[in-house]
Amino acid sequence: MPELFPIFVNLQRRPVLVVGAGKVAARKVHALKLAGADVYVIAPAVCDEIRALARRNEISLEERAFRKGDCEGAFIVIAATGDAAVNAAVRAEAESLNIPVNAVDDPANCSFYTPAVVRIGDLRIAISTQGNAPGLAAMLRERLEQTLPQGLEKLVQDAALQRARIREQEPDEAERSRKLREWVKQRLDELF
Repeated sequence: MPELFPIFVNLQRRPVLVVGAGKVAARKVHALKLAGADVYVIAPAVCDEIRALARRNEISLEERAFRKGDCEGAFIVIAATGDAAVNAAVRAEAESLNIPVNAVDDPANCSFYTPAVVRIGDLRIAISTQGNAPGLAAMLRERLEQTLPQGLEKLVQDAALQRARIREQEPDEAERSRKLREWVKQRLDELF
């Protein structure tokens, strides 16, 4: 398989279909809501967490099995069913519509994988094993969260301010880049 291309996608107000409504689906729905997606869930059996989100009108929910036509209009699709046959049907429909699809713990039915993500303020560090060992990626995320130094959240904020200052003061793009890199390197050296 060729190397995967890493990407962060803006899901603000984008329709995302989640097929499945168990505990794993609930984790995916939570992450999608953090990203601002308009989440639509289809599943015949629904866990309490997803049901509560639907009651509060935070997501749309249909309690039924997946059927042909459900992927239409979705920006991306997540299959979190635990059933390879259902995941394959979801993948087939999504791919026929050129919609990216992720089937949780089912690499054969994915066109993309979701990384393990370290979140520190606005900083995001994504970890991928190309779909080969998601448990390892999760453990690495946990280890990074425990070992990265305090102050990275503030560094991101300060770097954004410094970048704006340098942009205002320095007309040369190469010199702006050099000055910002030098500033960031000094701050990172202090943190580490």
